[in-house]
Amino acid sequence: MAHNVVSIENLVKRYGDKVAVDHFSLNVEEGEILGLLGPNGSGKTTTINCLLSLLKYDKGVIKIFDKEMRPEAYDIKAEIGVVMQNVAVIETLNVYENVDFFCGLYIKDRAVRRQYVEEALEFTGLAEYKKYKPKKLSGGLLRRLNIACGIAHKPKLIIFDEPTVAVDPQSRNAILEGIRQMNRNGATIIYTSHYMEEVEELCTRIVIMDRGKNVASGTSQELKASLINRETIRVAIPDRSEKLIADIKEINHVYKVKEDGEELIIKCDGGDHNLVHILSYLSDNNIPFGRVSTELPTLNDVFLEITGKELRD
Repeated sequence: MAHNVVSIENLVKRYGDKVAVDHFSLNVEEGEILGLLGPNGSGKTTTINCLLSLLKYDKGVIKIFDKEMRPEAYDIKAEIGVVMQNVAVIETLNVYENVDFFCGLYIKDRAVRRQYVEEALEFTGLAEYKKYKPKKLSGGLLRRLNIACGIAHKPKLIIFDEPTVAVDPQSRNAILEGIRQMNRNGATIIYTSHYMEEVEELCTRIVIMDRGKNVASGTSQELKASLINRETIRVAIPDRSEKLIADIKEINHVYKVKEDGEELIIKCDGGDHNLVHILSYLSDNNIPFGRVSTELPTLNDVFLEITGKELRD
């Protein structure tokens, strides 16, 4: 049976009359990379701040490593790493000194800390920049420094909040591979991002929040399988009739047909070989057609159907 590293039960957080987190529950199993998604204002950041005991909440129970999380629970906090969206480093210290400072909040033994700092710099690809001040680093290197500061003490639970915002593709790939390696090394990870492709590629399970509630959870494939629309087919047919559209609607698994310029957009609710069936109908009836494309549902489609919003809304 899987062991829960994080357990949130019935969490409620209000700001006056506004309910930011509304009876939210969540379990994060040991070894998971959990993607936590939600539109702006959905309650993600508030939930994370409650999880870290940075905010008082009105109701609920939060346990980490089977212990109730409290502001004074320093033994639990020592096992947590946090990499927030806003880079939080000390401008007057160089790269090595920054990582050493944050690691020193948890690791008092100097020899052990020195080893951990060197390993964090090597791990994030910053070893050759250890004497640089933050202002001399590129955006991608600065993000990596932010990560090194958050993970140098080798936490068992790591929370990443938008770690790849505004970085170049090379740095993004390095950061994502680093997160995978931390997970392979035993860390349990909570990951938030506005980049759906990252979440789909990286996360073993996804939870979608909206209006403070847990509105959906599952693997990427499970969430996509929950959609009505399982395939979208576009066919350019310049000369169309009402009969043509009516006939296509009668094809098995077609549940919606709409016109978009010269194209027909055909939505299917499942089944195999939908495109073959549609093209066979057109060929059998000598109906000329042009460009054809087919699209399977994406995680963004799931998000739109569940929340009615784009992720960045």
